[in-house]
Amino acid sequence: MILMTSLEIQSFSYDERSGVLPGLIASLADCGGWVLDRRTLSTSMTELKIEVQLRSILDLYSSIVAIGLELTRSSHIALTDLCTCRRNLTSLTDLGQVITIRMEISFLEEVTLHSLLNSGSPPA
Repeated sequence: MILMTSLEIQSFSYDERSGVLPGLIASLADCGGWVLDRRTLSTSMTELKIEVQLRSILDLYSSIVAIGLELTRSSHIALTDLCTCRRNLTSLTDLGQVITIRMEISFLEEVTLHSLLNSGSPPA
């Protein structure tokens, strides 16, 4: 069986990049994945191109959530579809398929009412 071999997911975090990225990369290594490329797209956005075997997709999904990244709805659906597919496969060949994931991470600043009142300007 041939599956989708690439996936694009978007995520965001209100946490600092310096805390999220090392934890995410360590979690990726723990589930047998690896980073192919890492790029800074802007001051608030990073892109990771990663690979992981299908057998480890559930571990990766739970690691992403555990590290505190918020996923878009479409990203949740795409990862859930892969987890469902994985559950229904039994062949070692199928489970060993490598999935390439382009993961976009936006680092957002938490805007509070207090910070808005102190700045005197409306949110962008």
